[in-house]
Amino acid sequence: MNSPAPRSLGGTMVDLATARMNMVESQLRPNRVTDPRIITAFETLPRERFVPEDRQAIAYVDEDLKIAKDRYLMEPMVLARLISAADVRPTDLALVVGCDTGYAAAVMASLAATVVALECDDDLAALAEKNLAALAVDNAVVVRGKLQQGYPKQAPYDVILINGGIEVIPERIQEQLGDHGRLVMVERRSQGCGRAVLIERFGDAFGRRTLFDAATPVLPGFEREKRFVF
Repeated sequence: MNSPAPRSLGGTMVDLATARMNMVESQLRPNRVTDPRIITAFETLPRERFVPEDRQAIAYVDEDLKIAKDRYLMEPMVLARLISAADVRPTDLALVVGCDTGYAAAVMASLAATVVALECDDDLAALAEKNLAALAVDNAVVVRGKLQQGYPKQAPYDVILINGGIEVIPERIQEQLGDHGRLVMVERRSQGCGRAVLIERFGDAFGRRTLFDAATPVLPGFEREKRFVF
């Protein structure tokens, strides 16, 4: 993959290839991301391709990056740790809920056999298709639909990644896990507070484990229903 040309940031030229390596060395490795397959994916995928042109120079910052109205590219460390916890295997069928411009789907596609990338926004879905095609990611397919419903047509899944924060876990998505399937997400319980969570399915039972703190913005449609208080 050719190194990208430097970009200007506040009058300073930014070498994006160097920024990408710095992201891995300063954000991922110090935070328990050690799987060489995940490291390689983050070292090689050009994250700048998945953000608006005027934000490409800051594509590798250690924060959630706004890419559209109410939509964010997840902080690299949080995404990497979620994928690590999901223990993605080369034979897995994976679902990415809220694929936005396709970055998380591209990372998952480097680890799994097949990735279904679900998106509700037509413009973002079109960008995801364009980005994945440009990078020759041929084992990921973008599908359109309501994020809260998952994508039951291809279920059961070995791995499900909800690519954004949620306040409520839709049971219909959880039910799309296969036996021994893993669901990873960031659950937001109150303003400014969140936890990365791993849910595993064992037959008809589900196990749950809290992983680490995270404050990923909530995906539209996954908010807790507001209650009127007298």
